[in-house]
Amino acid sequence: MTPSARLQASIELAESIAADPRPADRAVADYLRRRRYIGARDRRQLTQVVYDRMRRQARLDWWLARAGLPAAPRSRALADLLLSERLEIVAVEALFDGARFAPAALDRGEARALRLLWGKRLENAGQPPEVAGECPAWLLPHLPEATAALLASLSRPAPLDLRVNLLKATRAEAKTVLETEGIACAATSFSPIGLRVEERRNVAATEAFKEGLVERQDEGSQLAALLVDAQPGERIVDFCAGAGGKTLALAAAMENKGNLYALDVSKFRLDRAGQRLRRAGAFNVTRRTLTGRCDPWVKRHKASFHRVLVDAPCSGVGAWRRNPDARWRLQPEELECLVALQKTILGSAARLVKPGGRLVYVTCSLLPEENQIQVARFLEEVEGFVQLDARALLPACSAGVDAAGGLTLRPDTFATDGFYVAVLQRRA
Repeated sequence: MTPSARLQASIELAESIAADPRPADRAVADYLRRRRYIGARDRRQLTQVVYDRMRRQARLDWWLARAGLPAAPRSRALADLLLSERLEIVAVEALFDGARFAPAALDRGEARALRLLWGKRLENAGQPPEVAGECPAWLLPHLPEATAALLASLSRPAPLDLRVNLLKATRAEAKTVLETEGIACAATSFSPIGLRVEERRNVAATEAFKEGLVERQDEGSQLAALLVDAQPGERIVDFCAGAGGKTLALAAAMENKGNLYALDVSKFRLDRAGQRLRRAGAFNVTRRTLTGRCDPWVKRHKASFHRVLVDAPCSGVGAWRRNPDARWRLQPEELECLVALQKTILGSAARLVKPGGRLVYVTCSLLPEENQIQVARFLEEVEGFVQLDARALLPACSAGVDAAGGLTLRPDTFATDGFYVAVLQRRA
C-alpha cells in the first residue's frame, strides 16, 4: 500500500471501530477479513497506527478542540501526523491529495488547523490530568493512586508474554525451542513459568506454540493463576473460565491429575477453549455452560471443591495496554452493573468451596470498588471466610500486597497488566 492508501485505510478502520459495539480487536478482524488484498506487513502497520492513535486520543482531541476540528477519525489522523509523527505541512498535504485510495483533499478548516497545529507537541503543560493521562474524566476519581507514572504505563503497548506449559516442557526447554525458531525471549521477572518475547513476533506460527509448549498469557495473569495454588489430585473450579487462559495454567499445575471444571455462561467462549486444551494436552478438564450465576449445578456441588477461581467480569482498566479502546467505551452505569454482578458471582461461587478450601477472586481492574471494597463487603456478608496474606503465597510480589493481604499488580511497578487478587479461605 502507498502511504496515502494506508492513511485512508487507517481512517476507515478507526471509523469501523467507533461504529462497532464490540471490542476493537473484533472490529479489526472483520475489517481485514473483508480486505484480503491487504498484505501481512500492511495489516500489522495499519493495526499498530490505529491502536497508537487510540492511546493518544485524549491529547489529540484536546488539540483538535483548539484547532476548531471535530473529534473524529479523519481529524485525529491529521493531528497525529503533525503532533506525533512531526511531519512538515507539505508532507501532510501530499498525503491528503484526493487521489484514488487516498484521503480527500483538505478543506479550508482543515488547512487552517494544519497551520495552527504545525510545530506543536502532543504533550502540553495546559492539559488537565485526565487529558495528559488518557483517562476519562469521570473515571479519574475512581483511581485513588492515579499517578502520572501509572496512567502513562497504561497507555504503552503491552509486551508479549508466554506461559510455559509444564505438561510438555520446562521453561529452559521451551526457551531453547523458541530461539531455534528465531524468537528471542527471556525469563519473566516474577512468574517462574513465563517468558517475555523481546520483539513483537507471530508466535502462533511457531512449532513451539503449535505443539503446545507455550501459550500467550500476560505475566500478571500467570501470577493470578499461581495464587490459586492448584495441586495434583484436587477438585478445582474455574468459575468464569472464558476461553480458558487460566484453566490451562491450572491444568498444568495439577499435572493432569484430579478434576478441573471450566464453567462459563458463554458456550461460545468455552468452545474456543477446547482447541487450546487439546493443544496443551490438558485432559482433566470438564467444560460446562451455566444457565446463569445461580445454575442448579452449583447447588448440587455445594462445598465440594478445594479451590474455586473467580476471574470476574470487570471494567478492564488494568488491560488498557492491550485494549486502548476500552477506556473510551466504559460508562459510569456499566461500572455500577459490573460491581453488582461481581457481588452475585462471588456469592454463588463461594457455595462451591469446601471447608478449608480457597476462593480466589481476580479482576483485571485497578478500581477499589471492584477489588478491595468488593472483597471487604463479601467478608462482612458471608460467614466463614478469612482473607489470606498474599505475601506468604507469592513472596516475590510482596511489594504489591496491601494491609488486608490482597495483591495488586500494576504496569508501572510490575510491568504486567493491572490485576487484583484476593485469596479467601473457608474455615475448616
